[in-house]
Amino acid sequence: MSANSADIEVEQRIGALRLVPVVALDVARDAVPLSRALMSAGLPIAEITFRSAAAADAIAEIVADDPAFLVGAGTILTTAEVDRAAEAGARFIMTPGLNPKVVDRALAAGIPIYPGVGTPSDVERAMELGLRTLKFFPAVPGGGTAYLKALYGPYPGVRFVPTGGITEANLAEFLALPNVIACGGSWMVERALIKAGEFTEIGHRTVAALAARQAKKI
Repeated sequence: MSANSADIEVEQRIGALRLVPVVALDVARDAVPLSRALMSAGLPIAEITFRSAAAADAIAEIVADDPAFLVGAGTILTTAEVDRAAEAGARFIMTPGLNPKVVDRALAAGIPIYPGVGTPSDVERAMELGLRTLKFFPAVPGGGTAYLKALYGPYPGVRFVPTGGITEANLAEFLALPNVIACGGSWMVERALIKAGEFTEIGHRTVAALAARQAKKI
């Protein structure tokens, strides 16, 4: 299935920002203060994970507050969750694994999806579904930059968003790879900071993360 203009726009924005905050929200009322903190720091994007019941409402609140903010849904495991994410206004979907039913549902809804892969077989199954940009998860436990370098040989046309174990210390190393368009990380948006209302600290950490992302592709 070929990418439509919406898919291309979302992927271009992710590729330009190069960093996707992976956010777990316990209550939806924290969504807008969080998105505003990220926006003010210069990072107008977030993946709101469906690890809590507040996820869909949180996405809807961010969309209502600022439609220009690129908000996606993460940890999507079922087709029902795809539907909830779509109804809330999610602009993209990330999944930890490769579930063809979930992929098909997202594509049918017109939402770009980046499923998690961890092996060459996963990559090829995703390619059969028409996907060329994938989440690499868990990135560090799954082999890190060395594994991604190895994947580049047989799959030079596939690009990845590594997530899992990414920190400010190793961000630039991942972003330097030619097959990495962005990384997902949660260190700047830790759940404890959000629960404590420490949005100023989240902004400071985000500014530091943006400085750390600078790297030339090799």
